[in-house]
Amino acid sequence: MTEQTGLVETQEDGGAKPDGAVVRDALGVGVAVGLSGFAFGVTSAGSGLSLLQTCALSLLVFTGASQFALVGALAAGGNPFTAAAGAFFLGVRNAFYGLRLSQVLALPRAVRPFAAQWVIDETTAVTLAQPTRRAARIGFTVTGLCLYVLWNLTTLFGALGAEAIGDTDAWGLDAAGPAVFLALLAPMLRTTAERAVAGIAVILGLGLLPVLPAGVPVLVAAVAAPLVLWAEGRRLPARGPGDPPDDGRGDEQEGGGR
Repeated sequence: MTEQTGLVETQEDGGAKPDGAVVRDALGVGVAVGLSGFAFGVTSAGSGLSLLQTCALSLLVFTGASQFALVGALAAGGNPFTAAAGAFFLGVRNAFYGLRLSQVLALPRAVRPFAAQWVIDETTAVTLAQPTRRAARIGFTVTGLCLYVLWNLTTLFGALGAEAIGDTDAWGLDAAGPAVFLALLAPMLRTTAERAVAGIAVILGLGLLPVLPAGVPVLVAAVAAPLVLWAEGRRLPARGPGDPPDDGRGDEQEGGGR
């Protein structure tokens, strides 16, 4: 497993990250993102969902971007099935995260179904940033636990306080969750192809908002990825069997990555 993941099992080498530093980083992410659950609770209640429905979404779905997409589409008058489809496709990315994290964490089979609930953007980012399997497990567990507890608590408080706050649009709280998601995503866009996918998706999503039902522009924006991959395939020259593999950074300047 070490050969497949590039991680060592323990912190025997002196350059490994201390457990305390991993915990601090994980708590920082968990607290920063978990507080935006308040905005989700307010937005969900403002879109017409009951307190029970709002809390059930955070407890069972627990993937902020999908939750905001669902309640945002419902608030805009979208069809519930279209709103659910948009939220579903946003959440599919977590399955791909899980494929990678299963190798990095190498958890016992009995634990994996429970750990799957915490496979989201934030836990993935913290986990993959760790140099050892021990640090990765600590980062995943602390981030997941902190974020799950805080997100659900703030969702409850937000839904309870929605009536006192009034119009959520006037406060701009409906944009808080997507803003947090974009802030986490932006630093990960390192290559030209990744930036192109993000840019085209934004153009499609925003451009189609006035002409398509709520929730549908999100689905259409998903075609940005295959479009860019197709264009990249057309642009790259044919590669021979002895050529080195392309890492997708051929047009980046030296040192332009991390």
